[in-house]
Amino acid sequence: MKKIIVTGCNGQLGRAINLEMKGNSEIEFVNTDVAELDITNIDKVMELAREVKPYAIINCAAHTGVDACEDEWDKAYRINAIGPRNLSIAASETGAKMVHISTDYVFDGKADKPYVEFDKPNPQGAYGATKLAGENMVKDFARRYFILRTAWLYGDGKNFVKTMLRLSETNQQVRVVGDQVGSPTSAKELAAAISHLLFTENYGVFHATCEGSCSWAEFAGEIFRLAGKDTKVEAITTEEFGAKAPRPAYSILENYMLKLTTDFVFADWQDALTVYMKEFV
Repeated sequence: MKKIIVTGCNGQLGRAINLEMKGNSEIEFVNTDVAELDITNIDKVMELAREVKPYAIINCAAHTGVDACEDEWDKAYRINAIGPRNLSIAASETGAKMVHISTDYVFDGKADKPYVEFDKPNPQGAYGATKLAGENMVKDFARRYFILRTAWLYGDGKNFVKTMLRLSETNQQVRVVGDQVGSPTSAKELAAAISHLLFTENYGVFHATCEGSCSWAEFAGEIFRLAGKDTKVEAITTEEFGAKAPRPAYSILENYMLKLTTDFVFADWQDALTVYMKEFV
């Protein structure tokens, strides 16, 4: 029996991973969230790892409040960098594989073609900086690791899709940023990619997003179309939106390493969204 520790198990990806692998009788999940395990406490992490002796640790925990991170650098570093460090140390001591989830925010968003894994990161804000620090901690302390960078993630939980649908109940028109582009990614698809890699020795850094791209405004439009809503979308600029933290204008990641080293292919973002809408909306 392969025991797998999942941190952040109540989040969108944590839930998707449990669903993706629930039919595998060879796996036993040890699900943890902040109430069960403080990943920023090395002693607690080591205690659990020594008790469980996991086959793998999948870290879905993160401080993902992009704007909040700007005011909470210390908290962001503790969760996004020290946490992955602690889990990686535990993975190395117990011989476990380490799976860590990162983000498009490690790049500056100024590219004119999709980012590949070999492009140099250049984060522009606290969230991206602390997530990049987390990647480096995993590289420094884990012996066998998979780092998956994803973007625009949605699943079973609070997300952009649910927000748009909620707004459509009381608004005939919504204003959505139209000058940021990326690849909306289903947690179900990301969980499938993790499952595909987990039982291999194909370690390294991987970009992991659904195929194709759109703006946030176009994403909203597709959500309304699939939901049969008449709500109109007014595309606005990032400056008009006025968020505290900088957002990458160009967040398209090319799943280059997956395509070079595996036969796994993410679904197109519209197809994945259609599946999600049928399952969760």
